[in-house]
Amino acid sequence: MSDVSSVLSLDSQTEKRGPLRLLIVDDDVVQRELLQRASRLAGCETVLAPSCAEAVRLVRSMPFDCVILDLELEDGDGVDVCRAMADINYAGAVIIVSGTESCRRSTARAVARSVGIEAQSLPKPVDLSSLRVCLANLGKGRQGLPAIHAWGGAAVGQTVAGHRGQAGRVTNMPA
Repeated sequence: MSDVSSVLSLDSQTEKRGPLRLLIVDDDVVQRELLQRASRLAGCETVLAPSCAEAVRLVRSMPFDCVILDLELEDGDGVDVCRAMADINYAGAVIIVSGTESCRRSTARAVARSVGIEAQSLPKPVDLSSLRVCLANLGKGRQGLPAIHAWGGAAVGQTVAGHRGQAGRVTNMPA
């Protein structure tokens, strides 16, 4: 397959898949609106849930590529939503966006991963550029493309090593 036809094939696959479908779970109306606007600007479709109960109902009734999840909700804990997602064999990702302490976010990520859900976390107030990076990497993964964004000194994706020279420098980049 030529380079042009492989790109055209990839473009047609991407069109068939459409934008990422996100469920945004947060009981704070301002945070929900902020996350929704940022997600839409990143090209995602969004559905909003103001509570654990609504989030559980929605994940059971609709497919989502990603759930953006607050941990501290009025009617429960965001980890309960992760457990409900595991019960239905949810195959998407979770981005935990919470103002709680970092050790609690780490524990929530570990719980999500223990039930088979890939999870990341961002502290509140959320850095919208970091959220866009997370969403862009999810979109690339959904399209079968490697995520090669270097963030905070850590490379995301397994193909980054192939882009580095023997000295640990990115090839074709000045030292």
